Amino acid sequence: MPYMANYLPIIIFFAVAMGLSIALLILNYMRSTRCPDPEKLSPYECGFSAFDDARHRFDVRFYLVAILFVIFDLEIAFLFPWAVSLGKIGAFGFWSMIVFLSILTIGFIYEWKKGALEWE
Repeated sequence: MPYMANYLPIIIFFAVAMGLSIALLILNYMRSTRCPDPEKLSPYECGFSAFDDARHRFDVRFYLVAILFVIFDLEIAFLFPWAVSLGKIGAFGFWSMIVFLSILTIGFIYEWKKGALEWE
């Protein structure tokens, strides 16, 4: 039983966190106003209804934005481990990352020239 007493603070923490979360959700639900209008119900980010036909045509700029996301997501995913182990990998690791970043920079410049950063 004394072994379980070590877990008491953790159980209390989870209980308080869950209670506070549920209380805040209920409070938000009770205090929020519900007055939908056509502008609130209209498509926001993509420009078309999310529940239309799956074969609906849409702008190619969405693909360009997805490529931008992949470029920067990959860059961040590889930069953190590289920065942590930079002292151990030496000059070869440094220059291989410079080549990698150069390729990503070329992709970014391509996206910039295609106008993916300029949204109308």
